[in-house]
Amino acid sequence: MAQTSTMAPPRPSVGRFLEVRALTEQLAAPLSPEDQTAQSMPDVSPTKWHRAHTTWFFETFLLEPHWPGYQPYHPAYRYLFNSYYEGVGDPYPRAERGSVTRPGAAEVGTYRSAVDAAMVAMLAGGVSPDVARLLELGLHHEHQHQELLLMDIKHVLSCNPLLPAYAPGPGAASGPGAASIEASWRLPAPGWISHDGGLVDVGHEGAGFCYDNETPVHRVNLRPFALADQPVTCGEWMQFMADDGYQRAELWLSDGWATVRREGWDSPLYWDGADGGWRIFTLTGQRPVDPAEPVCHVSYYEADAFARWAGARLPTEHEWEVVAPAVAVDARRASTDDGPALHCPPVRAGGTPPGSVWEWTSSAYGPYPGFRPAPGAVGEYNGKFMVNQQVLRGGSCATPDGDRRPTYRNFFPPEARWVFSGLRLAHDA
Repeated sequence: MAQTSTMAPPRPSVGRFLEVRALTEQLAAPLSPEDQTAQSMPDVSPTKWHRAHTTWFFETFLLEPHWPGYQPYHPAYRYLFNSYYEGVGDPYPRAERGSVTRPGAAEVGTYRSAVDAAMVAMLAGGVSPDVARLLELGLHHEHQHQELLLMDIKHVLSCNPLLPAYAPGPGAASGPGAASIEASWRLPAPGWISHDGGLVDVGHEGAGFCYDNETPVHRVNLRPFALADQPVTCGEWMQFMADDGYQRAELWLSDGWATVRREGWDSPLYWDGADGGWRIFTLTGQRPVDPAEPVCHVSYYEADAFARWAGARLPTEHEWEVVAPAVAVDARRASTDDGPALHCPPVRAGGTPPGSVWEWTSSAYGPYPGFRPAPGAVGEYNGKFMVNQQVLRGGSCATPDGDRRPTYRNFFPPEARWVFSGLRLAHDA
């Protein structure tokens, strides 16, 4: 992703660079070398690939062009760990990343250490504002891959019949018994935050980092509407399921209904009701579904069907942007001081700020009026994906601190479910 802010870049900090890089290694530490090589579906990347690709980014876009005399660590890595930057060469096929058993996880660690040492030496000598901007972009790029690392390894471990936990946690031994789909559980009804509509400015402006797809600021005209003050919960989702939500074609978009039938969906991803009660696989192991938690790992198709069933709709991304920050006035961090959280905290009655789950919007991912991708290969990240994707807003429990801002435009295909994704309802005033 590319930064387009005209503000002066932050002064490069060796300490911050090393802190971001260390968090990636901390997230990978609980995993075996075998864990780090597995690829459970084409959309999932192996953990060691995330570690190598983020290193490739600094080597390719900072060290090679901006530090005279730097020699690439290994010439083959330019191909193996390129994601989709065609401007710097052919990328290795995404669906085949799991077949690359060498370099191993330990060798990738050596690669990271070598590039980190070179980066520290370069930063110690001082860099230009342009290089400082690239550094800031690279750090935020690594933040994204830290969340992707957790998304991906969760899917990998969920495919193992042993259902191993990524890290210790409450797991199945604590909490209520497996939740029944017939439960008469109720959370107090959500409140609604009204907006009078009219002309509003959306998009990123002012100081601070942003990606190019958050710009330029532009004016949109909104009709009066209201946004729920809390995301949809697992308890509400169980009521949708009990009302045959996954069997009623009239609730679904045509492509969504075709996907439900083809994939056999009858619940969110990672839910298991085989024993008569609903359990969910989490990064800390399998546990009973907590009706008070935000529903997570649902696709856009499912979110849209639920909204229709509930007599509401999904908000547009612009509606979300102008109202959701009001919910977050007293927002508490979903992450911890040691990095991202591993599971969504329960919804709070009286208003739950964004940040537990990415929230689907009804907006197709496209360019803002006047959008121009950044020049060069780094401009490939956002612009060329502006088709067949839906916008999500807000951040999730796994989003690193500092990457939750009202203008952030995440995007995924409408059928994606391994994302930490949920929804918040809206309705016309």
